[in-house]
Amino acid sequence: MAGLADSGSNPDVDLLYDINGLAKAAPPWFDRIMEFVGEYGLLFAMVLLVLWCWWTVRRRGGEDAAPSVAALAWAPLAAGVAVLVNVPIRGFVERPRPFNDHEGLEVLVDGKTDYSFVSDHATITMALAVGLFVANRKFGLVGLGIALLEGFCRVYMGVHYPTDVVGGLALGTAVALLLSPLAMALLTPVARAVERSPRAGWLITARGRHHTEESRVATGTRNGAPGAEERDLAA
Repeated sequence: MAGLADSGSNPDVDLLYDINGLAKAAPPWFDRIMEFVGEYGLLFAMVLLVLWCWWTVRRRGGEDAAPSVAALAWAPLAAGVAVLVNVPIRGFVERPRPFNDHEGLEVLVDGKTDYSFVSDHATITMALAVGLFVANRKFGLVGLGIALLEGFCRVYMGVHYPTDVVGGLALGTAVALLLSPLAMALLTPVARAVERSPRAGWLITARGRHHTEESRVATGTRNGAPGAEERDLAA
């Protein structure tokens, strides 16, 4: 299984050289930027995007807050599960890194000694993006764009074949989507319980339980029902 892409006539290898050739033609300072972005920057951007979505969801509040936060909690969990699933896949395929089998590549990151298929970076970012999409489509679309850019960067850096990236994107998507119903069934009740908590409710909604009670009383007053002060006077 190690020879998934052994021939230079293989389209996978051809595309590898085409994309990585951009790194050879680019100035060194740009390659250093791509190295940081592809190795750390886009992963950090995904984490910030998940946190931004959570902040937006909790400020908005409403009945959908708890399920949305549950979906956001599933996003990093899905990424972790996908990476664990990738461990036996890598051991079974045993595909060497492209720079071990092909000469003339511009390798931007040294020290990669593990197997190549599938890309952990692509797997993690796509799992996060799909989990984010379940919680909020607008944020999820941005996340999907980041995941695709991550995959491009891994090939640009010379550390993965294009099919390594495609496999990672597929694995992250499959884990996040297929296990999402079970994860939501388990996490949504937990999120609703946290929402009702007087101390931890702010994790789900910024408005909190007291705001809900005030809104209920105010609504009752507008509808002609006696408010708390009126009931006290009547007593």
